Amino acid sequence: MCLDLRVGCLIGAALLSGCSEGVLDPKGPIAAAERLVLFNSLGIMLAIVIPTILATLGVAFWFRASNRRARYRPDFAYSGRLELLVWSIPAMTVLLVGGVAWIGAHDLDPRRPIASPVRPVSIQVVSLDWKWLFIYPELGIASVNQLTIPVDTPVSFELTSSGVMNSFFVPQLGSQIYTMAGMVTRLHLQADDSGTYRGFSAQFSGEGFSDMHFDANAVTGERFAQWVDTGRGSGPELNAKTYADLVKPSTAVMPFTYRSVEPGLFDRILVSELQSDDALCRSYPTSKRAEK
Repeated sequence: MCLDLRVGCLIGAALLSGCSEGVLDPKGPIAAAERLVLFNSLGIMLAIVIPTILATLGVAFWFRASNRRARYRPDFAYSGRLELLVWSIPAMTVLLVGGVAWIGAHDLDPRRPIASPVRPVSIQVVSLDWKWLFIYPELGIASVNQLTIPVDTPVSFELTSSGVMNSFFVPQLGSQIYTMAGMVTRLHLQADDSGTYRGFSAQFSGEGFSDMHFDANAVTGERFAQWVDTGRGSGPELNAKTYADLVKPSTAVMPFTYRSVEPGLFDRILVSELQSDDALCRSYPTSKRAEK
């Protein structure tokens, strides 16, 4: 018995260890609020699930064949009180869970800026085949497959895609959001603790999808400034020509930085001249593609 208990504890610990880098281990205010919504919804649902399980076991025990005190009523057809109980509790549960989800969804609107006395860092994100491009327009640098942000500082993201739709997701920081060619979605996140958090694409986008991940490095303000200075002193320039090379499909791309970024490049990516061939095929009708 003792051995079985130890084995069960080890299995449980192994299963729970997978939660150390996911939504149940938040490292920012958005992720923490989302976990609270999840736990509140779980608690409300358990309020009906647990009594239902106990009632099922209780009914099975009471109406067992050996219990002579159980009353057998073969002609029973309807009970108003029983109907009220059966329908009111699930209805109340649905209302409570729906209310928690509705309020939480509005409070955690991805477009809503995070209230903070610290000025946010602006980052423009482009999902490529099969890598991520991060442009820091105010700092004049960019990086590929490496997101570096300062802790305790809101980050304002503008996201788009060079072609197929993708999904940007850093579970420990917060909301997942889609990227689409010719469109801009907005997201606000913040890291409260220094560390390296896993980021990836949560939307299947082709054969290189499994390698489409990146490290989100949350560092102190001093280390962030050092990273910016280092980035400005190394790497190529990101302009229309180097972007045309970058946008070509490639997998398992090692992180690197661009020392400078051509002004307005992100806006040009939104239009057809810098989109990938796949995005162009969806942007133009067949007749226009033939003319082009």
